Order: sequence, then C-alpha cells, then structure tokens
Amino acid sequence: MIDLKGKNAFITGSSRGIGQQIALGLANLGCNIIVHGRTLESCSKTIDLLKEFDVKIYPVFGELSTEADVNLLIEQVKRLNIRVDVLYNNAAIMTSYHKDFWMHSWDEWMQTFRVNVFAMYSLCGAFIPPMIENGFGRVVNLSSGIKDQPELAPYGASKWAVNKLTDDIASKLENTGVRINTLDPGWLRTDLGGPNAEHPVEAVLPGALAPALIDDNGPNGQLFSAINQ
Repeated sequence: MIDLKGKNAFITGSSRGIGQQIALGLANLGCNIIVHGRTLESCSKTIDLLKEFDVKIYPVFGELSTEADVNLLIEQVKRLNIRVDVLYNNAAIMTSYHKDFWMHSWDEWMQTFRVNVFAMYSLCGAFIPPMIENGFGRVVNLSSGIKDQPELAPYGASKWAVNKLTDDIASKLENTGVRINTLDPGWLRTDLGGPNAEHPVEAVLPGALAPALIDDNGPNGQLFSAINQ
C-alpha cells in the first residue's frame, strides 16, 4: 500500500454522498482534496468536514452535462497550478425509472451518457497524460453492480461503457506509473441509491480507497468492490 500523504486528489461529485465519503477518507490519509460540486456553494459542507484534517482544500464547481461545461471545469482545476495525482470520476446521474422499459427517450440516453461517460472520458484525457509525465497517477472510475434492470437502461448501459472504456485505457498504461481501475461502491443510501438501499453511504469506506492505494505495478483495468458481499 502506497503513501498518499501530500498527494492531490480530484473527486468529481464530492459535495455529497459517495464522493464526499471518498474525500474524507483520502484526507484522513493526508491527501489534499479538490472538492467538486455543481455550484461553489454546494461544496461548503464537504469543505467544512475536511477542515479537521491537516490538508489543503481546493473547491471547484461546474456541470458535467456538456463538453463546454467539462472544459471549463478542467480549466479551473488546471488554474490551481497543482498536480492531480488521484482522480475519482465519481459524479453520475440516473434518469427516470420506467416500468415500461421501452419508454426511455433518446434525450434520457444522451443526458446519461454525457455525464456518466463522455465527461469521464474528457477528464481522463485532461489528467492522465500529465500523470504519465510525472510518473505517478491513480484513476478510479465509479461503476455499478446494477444488472437485470432495463427499467434503468440508460444508467446500466452507461456503467457498462465506463467499464469498457476503463479497460481500453488501461491497456495503454501498462508500462507507466499510472493505474486506472473501476470501483463498484455497492448499493448505498444516497440521493442516487435511494432510501431503501442495503447500506449507509459511510459503508463505502475504507473499501473505496483501495484502488488509490495500489502499487505502481498493481492492478490495472480491474474492478474493485467497496463492500464485500
């Protein structure tokens, strides 16, 4: 297990839920945190929680639903003039549950893929090349164990796409100090997971930190599970 003290971690969607828990877990290990939310105000709770740790905190904000929005977010992070050593692509959306699973509109499909897949691709493209140059990087793309639920087809398919894209990127990182893997956080009680989920959001720790703590020759293109089933 490597030491992340003094490293910088960027976690999308860390203003609440799973992302917030990951931010707290990494800060507890001495990792500086780039907090992201849709608005600057939405970052305030996570920032307050992080103040108990002896780490640097950098808030950034913006939507992930258009290429222009994602590019603006990337520019915000780059203007911080710090290295991004750890990237968690955590932010995701889920569109409506349709009892008639043939009713998902093309707009729902596109909205879901823009946030869950296209934004992840752009963020990887912005921060993985500098990681390679620096000789170190950990990228964790949030996946899902969802299956047999065509009522949530856009979300489920988007997470399959996350897995496939992560596998393909991993093939280009074999001889570098950068590792990219996926993480299934489990079914947690969050805004996205709903109140009937099996586990409280806090259960995502410490398992969610495992893919950030692997060695340079550790797993690459593999799926981690935050909660042991």
